[in-house]
Amino acid sequence: MLLVLDIANTNIKAGMYDGEELKATWRIFTGVQRTADEYAVMLSNLLKYEGIDFKDIKKGAMSCVVPPLLTTFNELFERYFHIEPLIVGPGIKTGVRIRYPNPREVGSDLIANAAAALHLYKPPIIVVALGTATAFAIVSKGGDYVGGVIAPGLGISAEALYTRTAALPRVDLTRPKKVIGDSTQAAMQSGLIYGWIGLIEGIVSRIQKELGEKATVVATGGYAGIFGKETKVIDVVNPNLTLYGVKVIHDLNRE
Repeated sequence: MLLVLDIANTNIKAGMYDGEELKATWRIFTGVQRTADEYAVMLSNLLKYEGIDFKDIKKGAMSCVVPPLLTTFNELFERYFHIEPLIVGPGIKTGVRIRYPNPREVGSDLIANAAAALHLYKPPIIVVALGTATAFAIVSKGGDYVGGVIAPGLGISAEALYTRTAALPRVDLTRPKKVIGDSTQAAMQSGLIYGWIGLIEGIVSRIQKELGEKATVVATGGYAGIFGKETKVIDVVNPNLTLYGVKVIHDLNRE
């Protein structure tokens, strides 16, 4: 079996592949202070719940945008699985041509998203990753990664309203019944949810105009489920896109 990890700023998403089948996924909080042993205990319990033993894991791959955790998870793979994981990054085959002056600037998660999208959908493609940041990855008709857009994420913006003001409360990130809020909480929810809908629609519209053609818009990330239902510009919601991309890149480099 192949264990794939998407190590992001807020959460670590793990997936277990048996061949082409995604057997299980888990999400745990990202903690840079945790040790390899602590993460191993968490993974062990999650695997046991699905009837999977450590010995079943023969291969590993990961995307990581939290540099201190690269060492932690390398140690975990080596100590507990006795394997060297593939790390999405410079020097490996991705199946994606990156049209940047400095390709190393592109985050490994965005590369994984583009690799997965090219396997699943017809380009041009706009991948909208709705997580800690709101990141747009643009793949041209020719299959090239031509650029992106990065904006603040919904969660950190909501937290900023709470922590940087004296009277505004912390709110649940759910859609209010109407745009015009009749309470402070409803007004904040409206600004956050409908504000992000406007952000997504506006940026996608401008990207489509620059591309000069209709692109397939794929949403992924922790908040994808919220916005996939709220705007018609999103064509597909794929919550496991990054995990699949890590698998695709792993398979390319292990052929």
